Amino acid sequence: MIFPEEDPIAQGVFNYHYHRDNSPILIHSTDFDTDEVLPSYFFRGYKQMPALEQKALDLARGRILDVGACAGSHALYLQHKGLDVTALERSALCCQVMKDRGVANIRQADFFQFENEKYDTILLLMNGTGIAGTLAKLDALLKKLAGLLHPKGQILIDSSDLIFLYTDEDGSAVIDLAAETYYGELNFQTEYKNKKGLEFPWLYVDPDLLKERAEKNKLKVKQLFKGDHFDYLAQITS
Repeated sequence: MIFPEEDPIAQGVFNYHYHRDNSPILIHSTDFDTDEVLPSYFFRGYKQMPALEQKALDLARGRILDVGACAGSHALYLQHKGLDVTALERSALCCQVMKDRGVANIRQADFFQFENEKYDTILLLMNGTGIAGTLAKLDALLKKLAGLLHPKGQILIDSSDLIFLYTDEDGSAVIDLAAETYYGELNFQTEYKNKKGLEFPWLYVDPDLLKERAEKNKLKVKQLFKGDHFDYLAQITS
């Protein structure tokens, strides 16, 4: 089933939930080989989640906002723990799936248009920095997050340092790190059942740069977890 107004990930999530169709979602990039993700991945339980995600969920407290909730797996886990969690998602199909799965509090909206709320924990997982799109928009993302945060609240956000993709065996960089375009700025296009979505920018941020930009916006950063594949979880506070 294809919904022209929806992106390929949302369509895959919808079809898996209602029809158990696990046809892969293809992820194209001009810089790397095409990758694929099975829609069932977005329905994983806590025990199937990477350690980084488990760490973030264990630390979530108070009133929680799950940004880009998709199929609602993070929100459902927190909800089952008795926590007050809001699942924020712009896709109507994903919101329908979450409602059917039992997510109690769903808000369909674009994150950058979401306002007039305050939270103790804001979750941005599965490379949460990506929604900034480009490095030039990272400050806007941080300011938006800070505006939704209670004074003693926390932002739990993950990303990866992609420098390993541009490093020789001896550790020397094979790209110009001073280049105008930051190496963590990528462009992707998703595809499902031979239907491609729109191309979109996606940002990966190395931990030192995230710290620098956060401090520029009068925020504090603490690295809480470091994964095996240059991924990390950061806690941002005011």
